[in-house]
Amino acid sequence: MEAAVKKSMLIALALGLTLVAGTAAAQPAPVNQAGVTMGHWHIASKDVEANKKLFVAMGGKLFMPGGQPLIMFPGLYISLVLGNEKGDGGSVGSVVNHVGFIVDNVQKRVAEWKAKGVNVLPGGALPNGGGNRLDQAYVETPDGVRMEILEDKTQAVPIRNEHIHFFLPAAEIPKAVEWYAKTFGGVAATRNNAPVVNLPGVQLRFNAADTKQAATRGRVLDHIGFDTNDHPAVVKRLEGMGIKLDQPVGKGATGNTITYVTDPWGTRIEIVQRLPVGQEVRSTN
Repeated sequence: MEAAVKKSMLIALALGLTLVAGTAAAQPAPVNQAGVTMGHWHIASKDVEANKKLFVAMGGKLFMPGGQPLIMFPGLYISLVLGNEKGDGGSVGSVVNHVGFIVDNVQKRVAEWKAKGVNVLPGGALPNGGGNRLDQAYVETPDGVRMEILEDKTQAVPIRNEHIHFFLPAAEIPKAVEWYAKTFGGVAATRNNAPVVNLPGVQLRFNAADTKQAATRGRVLDHIGFDTNDHPAVVKRLEGMGIKLDQPVGKGATGNTITYVTDPWGTRIEIVQRLPVGQEVRSTN
């Protein structure tokens, strides 16, 4: 009897640790001095199930806060439903040209993803085809959100969030770097001789575009989001800098406290104080 009780306690403890670990893994990086950290990409999916299948195949974990599908990768949430909206236009052609993951081994992960039906383009293939970089690849969602896949053989996880890549007219890039560093407490730096802004959990990168790109609002990648643990303080700071909210602070579909701002180049940004997302939903197949 005593042995059975001990066994039951050990099973319960193991289950509890698994649940705690799953919840902890879903947490974003700690906020910076401006009170923000990387939060999410928000995809106004045309086909929610197809996107869900893709991201889970790539290693994402599915959660269903408030009945809404939410994919979690280390350092990132991906929301797949935006009310009744269906985005029009992929990420290419908008100010957020693409987003990026980094994996521990590109060729290994690509082989795994292809075996699960993920369509992967080789490194160096975009925008004009060809290419044979082994430490880079691309994946596009069925409705056109482009994701760059890069490699860090030293990282401890198979895949994690890495960057957001803005395409802006060359003259606007220094202004955008200054705006993001000032507005969200980022640190300006360079990568491969190109300007970047480092924020908790993400690097913002900037490339020159030949022409002005479309705003994100209404496209499939409708907006990006930063999380905070003190929404009123972040809103007060933004308004104190003269930044106008796109809409009053309110509650989102899953109960999160939210508002939006739009940067001067057309990227819509959600500011979120997030409720717990609950437990991972695992496939029974």
